[in-house]
Amino acid sequence: MIGLSTLIPILIRRMEITDLEEVSQLDQQSFSLPWPESSFIFEIEKNEVSRCWVAETRDERGDTHLVGMIVVWFIVDEVHIATLAVHPDMRKQKVAQRLLAHTLMDAFHSGAKKSFLEVRKGNLAARSLYHKFGFIYVGIRKAYYQNNGEDAVMMNLERFEIDKLESFL
Repeated sequence: MIGLSTLIPILIRRMEITDLEEVSQLDQQSFSLPWPESSFIFEIEKNEVSRCWVAETRDERGDTHLVGMIVVWFIVDEVHIATLAVHPDMRKQKVAQRLLAHTLMDAFHSGAKKSFLEVRKGNLAARSLYHKFGFIYVGIRKAYYQNNGEDAVMMNLERFEIDKLESFL
């Protein structure tokens, strides 16, 4: 495993249909209620408001590996973060931070003014990440998650701070 003091280099690029198998595996490893493959196909090929990104890295042989993914919906001037996942072996490498910063900067440059999301109440690591970006708590969606009835915390980012986003890359 890579030392925690050295971040792995990653490339962030648009998600492609050829990424589907790895994206689905990552989603299944990350969530107790993963998306079906058909949802990712829809997001990549049909949803005009969807922006899908992946983070990949190369091993010592030069083979690429998908280590993170994010799907957001860009509607008028708002960005709804639909899902964000990082491979379990690559957590604590700031992959989620870099993916989120990249995605929000892309949205800002396309005219986004704010962002929002729902996150499991018990997912303290994700909530901490979003808080670091300036997202604030705005409410609870009771029993939002179907598999266990867990509440979702609703969080908003009312203003993009480009200098802060750039510092997270």
